[in-house]
Amino acid sequence: MNFTFGIITSGNSEDNINLIIDTIESQHIQFYEIIIVGQVLLNRNLTKIIPFDENIKKAWITKKKNLITKHAKYENIVYLHDYIKFDDNWYQGYIKYGDNFKICMNIIKNSDGTRFRDWILDPWTDKNIRNIVSSKSHKDKSLSLGCLLPYNELALSKYMYISGSYWVAKRDVMLEFPLDENLQWGEGEDHAWSSQVRKKYEFSFNPYSSVKSMKLKNVVFYDAEKSVIASLKLCQKGFPIYPFSIMGKIKKRIKKIINKLYFISRN
Repeated sequence: MNFTFGIITSGNSEDNINLIIDTIESQHIQFYEIIIVGQVLLNRNLTKIIPFDENIKKAWITKKKNLITKHAKYENIVYLHDYIKFDDNWYQGYIKYGDNFKICMNIIKNSDGTRFRDWILDPWTDKNIRNIVSSKSHKDKSLSLGCLLPYNELALSKYMYISGSYWVAKRDVMLEFPLDENLQWGEGEDHAWSSQVRKKYEFSFNPYSSVKSMKLKNVVFYDAEKSVIASLKLCQKGFPIYPFSIMGKIKKRIKKIINKLYFISRN
């Protein structure tokens, strides 16, 4: 498998990027290239730097990632920010998994080894999903909680998003579905992109490869509750999604009707 590694940066990140490239070189990939979009001063093998004027638009990461797609030589493109490094055997994990995917995620770990937002639900762009997740998530009801899916749940793409920090995709998919350049960092550009591309393509998960964030985690995510996953699976089969508050009222109403019918039958 051949890879283009696309790294975006806003500058002053030479130490991080050199470390990232070290972890790429240690994979011993026969054919690969590295594209860096942003202001950076370094000279590494098989590395192309595309300068970027940060004054055009602040935090314009969508433009940077689309430039990676435009200049990529290989079919498999790895998109990453300048704080993601590759674990040992990342490449061997992809060899084992194979290249039969359109958009692929693998394990992402925080700097302390805990789980980053890798295989995750998207309650932010769908009101019905939000109703389920928010009503059954962690006790503080935050939408950033209770969204992590088990790695073996592979059939819920239409309810998920791909984190913009890191992902792998085919070049033709990214040309067909570029990121929305009207959006900047912090404006949900990864949610917006995911909501469009998942209408046509399934997300895949490679459990054999992993990367690690070099940043301290600032948001804690929890596992999605089994009831949330079960509800989404029912929805996929054509059952309507209702907020759990409404479902509770419906259940109470049905119970009253059953009790009434039972009372009538006894008399």
